Formats: sequence, structure tokens, C-alpha cells
Amino acid sequence: MVIFVKFEIKKMIVARENDEILVRFTAGDKASKIQSILDYLRYEELTSKSNVSEKHLDGLLKSAKKNRLENFKKETGIDG
Repeated sequence: MVIFVKFEIKKMIVARENDEILVRFTAGDKASKIQSILDYLRYEELTSKSNVSEKHLDGLLKSAKKNRLENFKKETGIDG
């Protein structure tokens, strides 16, 4: 079954086909904000079926931040 809905709002086209939503628009001054929204939506899609605990994710985030700081110190020559 194909459901197709298409409408246009000031140079933005939104179409729905089966289980996909397609959005087209001209990137302008706010492109970075739009990219942030798209990144969040991708995150939601990737984690929607995850059963990882929040505690595990917090530990992973803490580890990543620590490594990032250590790498920054090495790259810049800052010690301690």
C-alpha cells in the first residue's frame, strides 16, 4: 500500500511514501540548526530499539569525555 501526501510551504516539500517521510528545502542561514534537528532524529531512529541502561550510557559518556580531554592535552602540550 502506498500512501503519498505532498504539500509545499515556502520552498519546503514534505512527502510521505510508505514508511518514509521525505523533506526537501533550500538550505539557508539556519542550516546548522536544521542539521542539529536531523542529527537528533537520526539518534532517535538508531536508539529506538535499544535496551541499554542509562547507567551504562552514562559510563560510556564519562569515558569518552575523559579520553577527549586527555587527547586535547596531548595535542596542545598542556599537562595537568
